[in-house]
This record gives sequence, structure tokens and C-alpha cells, in this order.
Amino acid sequence: MPEGMKRFDYHRRTLLKTVTLGAAGFLQACRASRDGLSEGEQFADRSWSSTPDQRPLMRFPEKAPLILLTDRPPQLETPLHYFREDFTPNEAHFVRWHFAGIPTEVNVAEWRLAVTGSVNRPLQLSLDDLRHRFEAVSMVAFNQCSGNSRGLFDPRVPGGQWRHGAMGNARWTGVRLRDVLDGAGVRAHAVEVAFRGLDQPPLSASPAFEKSLTLDHASGGEVMLAYEMNGQPLPLLNGFPVRLIVPGGYATYWVKSLSLITVRDTPLQNFWMETAYRIPNNPEANEQPDHLTQDTIPINKFAVHSIFVSPEPGEAIAAAKPREVQGLAMDYGAGIQRVEFSSDGGRSWSDAALDPELGRYSWRRWRLTWNPPAPGVYRCMVRATNRAGVTQLQSQWNRGGFHRDLIEHMDVRAI
Repeated sequence: MPEGMKRFDYHRRTLLKTVTLGAAGFLQACRASRDGLSEGEQFADRSWSSTPDQRPLMRFPEKAPLILLTDRPPQLETPLHYFREDFTPNEAHFVRWHFAGIPTEVNVAEWRLAVTGSVNRPLQLSLDDLRHRFEAVSMVAFNQCSGNSRGLFDPRVPGGQWRHGAMGNARWTGVRLRDVLDGAGVRAHAVEVAFRGLDQPPLSASPAFEKSLTLDHASGGEVMLAYEMNGQPLPLLNGFPVRLIVPGGYATYWVKSLSLITVRDTPLQNFWMETAYRIPNNPEANEQPDHLTQDTIPINKFAVHSIFVSPEPGEAIAAAKPREVQGLAMDYGAGIQRVEFSSDGGRSWSDAALDPELGRYSWRRWRLTWNPPAPGVYRCMVRATNRAGVTQLQSQWNRGGFHRDLIEHMDVRAI
């Protein structure tokens, strides 16, 4: 094992001493971390309206203070100010697990990634194997929870009430899934590849978290097995030692702490593919609260979406003085072509400037200089359009709070 990995493994064990005591010790450590924050740190950035966001911040192992949605399982949202950086720091990248039984330490010397199922040569790969037997590749890719911005849907829907912080942008390094599958020798009748991690369901009867991709998608050359995030080993809460990277697809497919890859001759039929994470089968992922559609499909590629990053919600700005407004736009890989800004509630629109692209699957920063002419409250809006001509929607709702691509707004007070 490389020397750096030995130090990292030791550091991880040291960092997670309280975690290995069990859930109670883990939560006690996290709450103690929260108690140690300053008053300013204990509350998150404001929401997109003018009212303060009172959700608490909590510091988990290897993480900066993040917005706490739940602690069992950990669901942690990234505060808005981190999105002023093109690459989300590892310690600030959002966290989303489905079970309380998450891995709290990994012995790299013993960890193996099994590749099995409809293959000619089943594999048991160590981290060293991945690093040295396969070509290393890197990619900048935006990652986003399926329910990002769920808390803004109206009428409100059940589930984690994320605002816009269940996302992040990183440079991922690892190996092509295609190369690993080639090493195993996929058999002719295979149709899908399924993925499972180290997290454990609470009951033996509960369905393990397992997701699948079509064989064509899995072997297309872009899906990765990543062991580094922004040049460093992944944080444990973000999937150490290896996680699946599915560029342009929602994070439900980015299985963390991978332990098992199964090549299948039949499609995977389980709770996580057949019941959970499904959206209405129409381009807008839209339905009506009083008329829920029966025609649904598994969530798949990202929606076209854009948000504000600066000014921050609730921040007063000077009237009759130029001010830079900036934010982020993202899509599924076609590429952002245009971002428009409105300060009058959508009656008129101006084109924003776009920063250079960081990669096909990265978010893209937009900027515009705005001079509010007089004191008052301005309804600011932003909408993005990609190179395929797909733009954001005027209205949208679905029961899962998934795939949000509504035009976002923020009320800004000029004084």
C-alpha cells in the first residue's frame, strides 16, 4: 500500500475512535462538535426567501460544520457560501445515506471489491489492484441528490427537506468501470450491472441498498470507480474507499463504499429500482397533487437547473450601485449554453456571462453586473438553457420532490 494511504488509514482510525464505540458514541461526538461551534457557525445560510434559515449546523468526522437534516442516517447539506468555489471542498461536500448502519471504519488491507455474476473471471480487487492494474483517469463531475431542493416544492412533499445544498462539484480520480468489467470478462447474455456498498439495512428483512445500470451505460467508458476526490482519498462519509461515479446522473446511482459489483442476465428488481426514486414518465417529471400519475420510471439524468450564490438570501445590497450577481447552472452533460437573469419577477430578462467550462459534467458558473436603480425589494430570477435547447420550467411538482428544474427566485432588498 502506498505510504500516503497508510497515513490516511491511521488518521481515519484515529479520527473515528468515538464512532467505533457505536451509534451512541458517534452521536455524542457529533453533538459535542456542534456545542463547540460559535454562535455564527451554529446556524446555516438563509433560505432563498428573505427569512433566516434556522437549521442547525453539525460537525461530523472529516467534515466542516454542515446543515443537519438527520443524524441517523447522516444527511448533511452544504452551506451556500461553499458554492463560491468551483470545486466543493471535500470537508463540505454534502452527505446522504439511507441506513443508520453506515461503515464507520474500513481496513484497507482487508477491503475487497468483488466483481461477480455473469462473468468469466470473478474478481476480488484490493485498493492496490485498482490503483496499479488499471489505467487511472480523472474527471470533473457534478454530484447531486435526487431530492436536492425538495424543501422548496409547493405543496410540500415528504422526505428530507433539502434546499439547494445537496450537491457538489469535484475532480474524481479512479478507473473506468469498463476496464474492470473487461478484466472480469462479461458474458454475452448480460444486460445490467448492479452495485452494492458496505452500508447495512436495519433489519435482515429490509432490502439492501443496491442500484443498477444497463450494461451499455456501465461499459460506455464514462462511469468510474473513484478512489480520490479533489486529489485526496474520499472522506468516509462520501464513500471511502471507492465509490461509483455516474456522470450526469443523480447521486442515488453513485453507490458509496462499494463492495460488490454483480453483472446480471436479468434486470434488477428490488425496492430501490422498482419503488423508490421514481419520477413521472414525462420530460418535465411533472404530475398534479390531486391526480398522481401511475406511469413512472426510475430517476435518471440530471435536470437543467440554476441557482443564486451571491448575494446571499436576506442580504441587503446598495441601491444605485453596481453589484455582481453570480450563481451556478448545471445539466446532464449537453452543456449550459445560456443563463438569463431577471430582477422584475420575470417580466424582462438579461443574459449573464458564463465562466469557462470545467468539464462536460461539471456545473458552470454564471455572472452578471446588476445596478438596482432605487431602494426596494426586487424579485430576482434565474433560468438556464442547455445546448440541446432544454430550459427550466415555470411550474413543476411531483410526489417525490425529485428532479427539480423550476426557475428559481430570490427576493433582494436594495437600500
